[in-house]
Amino acid sequence: MRKKNIVLRRVLVQDYAAEGKSLGKVEGKVIFIEGAVPGDVVDVRLGKNKKDWAEGKPIHFHELSADRVTPFCPHFGTCGGCKWQMLPYSKQLEYKQNEVAQNLRRLGKIDLPPLMPILGCNATTLYRNKLEFTFSNKRYLTDSEIQDTAFKAEEHAMNAVGFHVPRLFDKVIDIYTCFLMEEPANLIRNTVRDFALAQGYSFYDIRAHKGWLRTMIIRLTTTGEIMVNMCFAYEDATERVRLFDHLLSVVPSITTMMYTINPKMNDTIYDLKPKIYTGRGYVLEKLEQYFFKIGPKSFFQTNTRQGENLYTVTRDFAELTGRETVYDLYCGTGSIGIFLSNSAGKVIGVEAIAEAVEDAKANAALNNVTHAEFYAGDVIEVCNDSFFRKHGRPDVIITDPPRAGMHEKLVKKILEIAAPTVVYVSCNPATQARDLQLLDAKYKVMKIQPVDMFPHTHHIENVVQLKLRGTAEE
Repeated sequence: MRKKNIVLRRVLVQDYAAEGKSLGKVEGKVIFIEGAVPGDVVDVRLGKNKKDWAEGKPIHFHELSADRVTPFCPHFGTCGGCKWQMLPYSKQLEYKQNEVAQNLRRLGKIDLPPLMPILGCNATTLYRNKLEFTFSNKRYLTDSEIQDTAFKAEEHAMNAVGFHVPRLFDKVIDIYTCFLMEEPANLIRNTVRDFALAQGYSFYDIRAHKGWLRTMIIRLTTTGEIMVNMCFAYEDATERVRLFDHLLSVVPSITTMMYTINPKMNDTIYDLKPKIYTGRGYVLEKLEQYFFKIGPKSFFQTNTRQGENLYTVTRDFAELTGRETVYDLYCGTGSIGIFLSNSAGKVIGVEAIAEAVEDAKANAALNNVTHAEFYAGDVIEVCNDSFFRKHGRPDVIITDPPRAGMHEKLVKKILEIAAPTVVYVSCNPATQARDLQLLDAKYKVMKIQPVDMFPHTHHIENVVQLKLRGTAEE
């Protein structure tokens, strides 16, 4: 079984594993399978093949699971964005709940209370408030096009605007309809593509680093505001104005139009300065009664409605009475701290990214939240004795780290601070479990609430409440 290019025949997919993969067993060996669901019977071509486990992809389906449903998107199976469309949403939630439980118990290895039932989304499509599309002169060809002997690639426009094909950095799927964002997102993208093709604009070649059109970022808020930020490899003011004026004539509901010149080798814009063509240069989003300015580089929860539910869980777990000092670590643009500020005596936010801190201060001012302060810097360095003397020690710590989880030094800092309550918001239950094991030295896990932010994907958020051991509330 350790030879290359091995195909396993008629493997019964028995269970869901993690990160969108399922598993079967062959002669006691665990086989992780991408693109299959429990109940399928498949032939699997192995990729990685170790002594005790292997992973691969199905190359033939003998039987389909009774749980399968028909995917709603024509790009399913090629685009890597919504890999679970073939599963009913109830099953997706079941598997996500199990993944959180398995990660916390298997990796955390600490005493845990029962998990609360996962909080699912009311809207399972059209839920994102931000999408980024890539322009490419190397359109991904579908299997039917490749197999069609009459199809001649050179006779077809090979430009595309859409999403990268997973594991093929230079191939882009030409997307005409995406079910992740409400209209006019599709109209905006298709209008830009059609005009660009008609005018002969050059789409970016990521290998040669040539071409004009690079990326397009669309933000669409629940308040009805729309931002479009077009990224170009170089400035061409005449054609840029023609493109923008045409787009605005077709989609006049765009409230702010921006552009960014990006001559770099990568597509990131965080070290670049977007410029305003029309509008204010930001859009307003709303969570409960609070408004938030979102600029072209701002981080904000990409599912606004479910983000509100996530923050409600966080606030509930904080168990605030109106007197507490709350430290919001990894505070970003201040959204969590501001959201719960009405229930707190004071909010202190700490964030390493200085631009995000400036956004947080602006959002606090926008909402007349005068008892929230935000500071830029590494939490480990910022939260020292002099900082505590000035601002007070926290009664509640809220931490919302990136997927990598918290640095071990930060975990030690939280143990040193010894706030009575810690609320840990995570987008990766595996790294959260690792951190909880370390926090177990002083804290006990009291509540666990999984929250699904991204239907049809394997991503999941999880909120954990911890209490300092020996406190009355434990």
